[in-house]
Amino acid sequence: MTIRETLFTMQDTQYRDFQVKLIPDIPPERCIGIRTPALRGYAGRLLKSGEAAAFLEELPHRYFDENQLHAFLISEMKDPAQVFAALERFLPYVDNWATCDQLRPKAFRRPPEELPGAIRGWMASAHTYTIRFGIGMLMVHYLDARFRPEYPEQVAAVQSGEYYVNMMRAWYFATALAKQYDAVIGLLEMQRLDVWTHNKTIQKARESFRVSEAQKAYLKTLKR
Repeated sequence: MTIRETLFTMQDTQYRDFQVKLIPDIPPERCIGIRTPALRGYAGRLLKSGEAAAFLEELPHRYFDENQLHAFLISEMKDPAQVFAALERFLPYVDNWATCDQLRPKAFRRPPEELPGAIRGWMASAHTYTIRFGIGMLMVHYLDARFRPEYPEQVAAVQSGEYYVNMMRAWYFATALAKQYDAVIGLLEMQRLDVWTHNKTIQKARESFRVSEAQKAYLKTLKR
C-alpha cells in the first residue's frame, strides 16, 4: 500500500468538512481529512521504517494532508543540517497557514548557529509562507534568553500586503510585548508598523493574559 493509499484509510470526512472551513486557500478536493494526532503518529512510523526518505523527495504533493505529513516528518528530524536541506526543498510548496504553522523542527529547540541567518533569508523571500515561517521561527526561538533587539527590527522591516504575513507579524509583536515589552513598545510608539499590523498587534496583546492590565490600558491609547 502506498503512503497516499494509507492516508485515505485514515480519512475522517466529518473532520475534512470542518477543516476546509478553516483553510479557505485549499480547495475541498485537495483535503483528505485526517486528524492531527493520527497524522503525527503515522509520521513517526514512517521515520522508523525508513519509508519517509522517498516521500520527502516527492514534491509537489497533491493533497493538503500530504503536505501536513511532510511538515511533521521534517519536524521530527534530529539533524539540523538535514532539516535545513529539507526546508529548502519544501518551503516553496507550502501553500497555507496551517502547514506553515505546524512546521516546528525539534532540531531547532537548541537553535544551531546558522538559524538566525537562515531566518533572515526566509523573511527576505518573495513567498508568503516562507516569510511567515521565518517570522514564526523568530517568535518561537528568539523571544526569551536568546532575544536580541535587532530581531524585532527585522520583523518590522518586512513589507508585505499579504494577510498571512502581516497576521504573523502581529502575532510576533503581540508575543514580544508579553515577553520583551520594554524592547518593542517603542516600535508602536513611533508608529513603525503599517496601520493594520499596528492595530492587530495591539488587539492581540490586549487579549493576552501575559500582558499586564496597565500595559493593556497604555496600548489602547496607541491605537491608530
